[in-house]
Amino acid sequence: MEDWKIIDVYSRKDAIADGTQILANPATTAEAGIIFPVYFTQKAFDKYVKVPVGMEAYQQEDARLWDIFTMFKLYCRGSEKSIVMFKVSITLPNKGDWTKNEKREKGSGPDQRLITLQSTIGPFDFDDLSPAITISLPNED
Repeated sequence: MEDWKIIDVYSRKDAIADGTQILANPATTAEAGIIFPVYFTQKAFDKYVKVPVGMEAYQQEDARLWDIFTMFKLYCRGSEKSIVMFKVSITLPNKGDWTKNEKREKGSGPDQRLITLQSTIGPFDFDDLSPAITISLPNED
C-alpha cells in the first residue's frame, strides 16, 4: 500500500473546520484527568453536552462534560480496546425525541435518560499520530 496514491482524504482537521467534530473544553478534560484531547461528533455534542434550551438555570455545559468524562473513565478502566461503549445518565427535556441509544432509567423522571455513547481512541489525524479520543453516538461514522 506504500505505493498507493492518496486521491482524497477527509481529515479530522477538515471535520473540525466543518463543525462535525467539536473539541471538548480542554480545561474540563484536564481537570477530569484525561490526558488526551477529546472530540465529540456534532450529533453527540449537540444532544448531550450542550445545555438544552430551558435548562440553563440548573444545567452547565462543563458539568455535563464532567458527568460524561466520569463514566467514560469508569468504563475504560482496565480495558485494552480502542473502542469502548459506555453509559451515562443525562437530563434532557422530554420532547418525544428519544433515540435507540437512550433508555428510561428505572425509577427516574421523564427528563432523565440513560444513554449509551461510543468512545474511540486513535490517532489525531492521518498526518498526526498523536493520540486523541472521539466520543460519538453508537455506530456513528
